[in-house]
Amino acid sequence: VSQVSTTTKKITPHIMSLIFFIGTLMVTAVVTYGFNLDNFDQLNYAKKSPDKWIVIKDLLVPAGKTLDLTGLQNNTVIEFTGTVTFGYQEWEGTLITLKGKNITVLGRRGHLLDGGGQRWWDGKGGNGGKKKPRFIQVSLVDSTVTGLHIKNSPRHCFMINSSQNLRVQNTTIDIKDGAKSGGHNTDGFGVSSSRNVTISNSVVYNQDDCFATTSGSDTVFENAKCVGGHGISIGSMGSGHVVERVVIRNCRVLGNTNGIRIKTRRGETGAVKNVTFDDIEMKDISKYGVVIQGNYYNSGPKGDPTPFPIENLVIRNVRGHVAKSGTNILVWVDPGSAKNWTWSSKITGGSKEQQCKGVPQSLPIRRGKK
Repeated sequence: VSQVSTTTKKITPHIMSLIFFIGTLMVTAVVTYGFNLDNFDQLNYAKKSPDKWIVIKDLLVPAGKTLDLTGLQNNTVIEFTGTVTFGYQEWEGTLITLKGKNITVLGRRGHLLDGGGQRWWDGKGGNGGKKKPRFIQVSLVDSTVTGLHIKNSPRHCFMINSSQNLRVQNTTIDIKDGAKSGGHNTDGFGVSSSRNVTISNSVVYNQDDCFATTSGSDTVFENAKCVGGHGISIGSMGSGHVVERVVIRNCRVLGNTNGIRIKTRRGETGAVKNVTFDDIEMKDISKYGVVIQGNYYNSGPKGDPTPFPIENLVIRNVRGHVAKSGTNILVWVDPGSAKNWTWSSKITGGSKEQQCKGVPQSLPIRRGKK
């Protein structure tokens, strides 16, 4: 028995080495698993791969074409590991589309989705000039998008439409170059016709809304830093659309034209219900700290507001600084539109007073400076 035990002890290190070797092979197999997409012509083969794992390395998408990641098999993993670039053409399509169920999208360290927006920027965005593509549109169910690094969108950047149970996290949208090069309508995140979407831990540098939702329910936008754009928005609302059960919390809005706003279009219908802005810090806001307007037009507000329900609104711990030439708070809604509002804010700096309209009697907001 003693001799057997001795022999066993002698071969144990060899067994352990073999196990380690096999384990190393297994790890290597996992790392190299999937369809490596580095040629646009391989796209359809990649989507049909039995691995259900597409690794997108350095890839050039031809001018006027879409990196079409729709029609994916359920449970597909999309992994970006290199730099994706796009040929130049004036058109109004979308550079990347994603659609599917139980999809996992991953951005690995060092990757980049580079829209090359400076080739299209002319200061007009979607209001004229060159025809410009949008960057990313997703329609995802029971899915996650993690760690994307997006640069220089030609116009609207990350659009979420007809999605359900979607989590988008740790995203960087870097369009800071557009501030000096004619970037316009470079909206960060836009959510429409979706339910149960959460966007967390994002950084957005742009020249339009950092985040906006125009229809849908159960949306969360949290732990974000928004720099250089137009603020965080509900709307613009109209066309019978409803936004309800939205929570926007723990966000920093820096160097934007507005801090937070709700905008409904004059003469149109719809509703805003159960929206909460909580723990919002703003700094160096040039126009409005908080603005809620019922006479919105893309070219600027006009005339008296028209009826549009804005109900069960909570503004809690909203604080910060507006430029001296700006207005701290402006509410301009049709009397009777605002119901059951709770308001707690401390916004200072703005000296431009503007008369408010339609503020519930229980709230101490009468002029823009208060």
